[in-house]
Amino acid sequence: MTKYLLCIISLFLLITSCTTDSFDTIIINGIVYDGSGSTPIEADIGIRGDKIVTIGAISRRSKTDRIIDAGGKAVTPGFINMLSWGAGPLMNDGRSMSGIKQGVTLELFGEGTSIGPLNEQMRTDRWGTDKKDHLWTTLGEGLNRMENRGVSVNIGSFVGATTLRIHEVGRSDREPTSEELENMRQLTHEAMQEGAMGLGTSLIYAPAFYAKTDELIELAKVVGEYEGMYISHIRSEGNRFVESVEELITIGREAGLHAEIHHLKAAGQNNWHKLDEVIERVEEVRAEGQPVTANMYTYDAAATSLAAIFPPWTQDGGHSRWIERLSDPELRDAIIEEVYTPSDDWENFYLMAGGGEGIILVGFRSPELQRYVGMTLTEIAEERGMDDEVRVAVDLTIEDNNRIGAIYYLMSEENVRRQIQLPWMSFGSDGGTFAAEGDVLNRRMHPRAWGNFARLLGKYVRDERLIPLEEAIYRLTGLPAANLKLNNRGLLKEGYYADIVIFNPHTIQDHATFENPHQYATGVEHVFVNGVPVLEDGEHTGEMPGRFVKGPGYYK
Repeated sequence: MTKYLLCIISLFLLITSCTTDSFDTIIINGIVYDGSGSTPIEADIGIRGDKIVTIGAISRRSKTDRIIDAGGKAVTPGFINMLSWGAGPLMNDGRSMSGIKQGVTLELFGEGTSIGPLNEQMRTDRWGTDKKDHLWTTLGEGLNRMENRGVSVNIGSFVGATTLRIHEVGRSDREPTSEELENMRQLTHEAMQEGAMGLGTSLIYAPAFYAKTDELIELAKVVGEYEGMYISHIRSEGNRFVESVEELITIGREAGLHAEIHHLKAAGQNNWHKLDEVIERVEEVRAEGQPVTANMYTYDAAATSLAAIFPPWTQDGGHSRWIERLSDPELRDAIIEEVYTPSDDWENFYLMAGGGEGIILVGFRSPELQRYVGMTLTEIAEERGMDDEVRVAVDLTIEDNNRIGAIYYLMSEENVRRQIQLPWMSFGSDGGTFAAEGDVLNRRMHPRAWGNFARLLGKYVRDERLIPLEEAIYRLTGLPAANLKLNNRGLLKEGYYADIVIFNPHTIQDHATFENPHQYATGVEHVFVNGVPVLEDGEHTGEMPGRFVKGPGYYK
């Protein structure tokens, strides 16, 4: 009798297993925005391993370890941060708290500089002589090390043209020799084969400023062989904004690849009107079939270092030579006069910000200077009893022996709104990804690291109705994934990786401000990365399933 019952039970279990599906997670009752921009649908999603295996009606008899009731909330692909400075922070804390809480599942690095390739001097400068043999040399090695140490988000990177230049030329203002340029090309080949997304430049800053267009075209041609992208903080966003966009278009055309403008903006009130001409030009070349796109952050203020107010020639040879020049009484006077003098030869952040009132200092290394954090350059000059704001900036730079973090009010809110509505615009924070704890709380920073994506979905999509929600989701997911030529990411589709966000469109909100930036966004309830729950009911799970996402040239 016992054998007979066991046979009946075994047969029942076999039949059940054949007639029901098995999932690790089922998401039910969600409004699915698949990332293509199409109308959302009500559907369930079944996840098995790291992939989406079913989208549609899933039987409630299906076996699963976890059921998440989305309760009519938006279910979308994970968001792609097209411009992240998260590499350093993620090496120290892989949780990516400020990003995950906004639904970011892929952080992309490499605006001009990248974590590799490194020569011996660069390794020594980074780690000293005692540790350099134990860490990485190439870009791929660095990203693999990040993955192996554990990160909650996926990571990827462009190879930085500045890094390539420093590798071969150093920080000098000169053209590379033919041998050096060929070495830079070879390093680009290696980076693309390791999984780089393309070539990233940041041409406003020394030593990248010293690179000529022809040099960049030669490197970009290598990237084009692998169907990668050229992505650039263009040479000027101010007085030569239009000409700098034209340079990007030329590089893309000559190298035969997709070109993207990092954090598109018209900087400085005298240049705000130029956005019209730039948009017209980009749309003209797009209509001709040349792939050109842009990304942006959703704020009217920029953030970089106080060094951006000084002419690039002052930094020829690197940091120590820069400080020497600022400290030389005769050169100091010449530098100060040049900062006050309008010019199209370089990007003068002091004049673009309208002077010291538009510059807030937020990052000092010296404890004695910390009292100035959050003050404008004008306010610091007044406290020091000085009329010459630029001379004060020189003094602060020498005293801190540092580039000094600064926020610059440069852009028009009207232009921000207009850019959001461009169909070829994706989004990047241009910031790190942090936890609101420990030493981070002692550092003032741009709120974009904490609120860029939630601000888009809350302020500009829900409240101001600039674009429909399905369009915003597309430009956070499907559009950048297609531009980057990612495999099986960026959409909610069967067979794709389960990078999934569940958020409440009615409540998603950024809270970070310039006065108090360390505030997480709210409204994102669940985040999956490669099928693993990283955020549950708004709380981080501690899981680290992120992977190094490879570009189109990756050689297995």
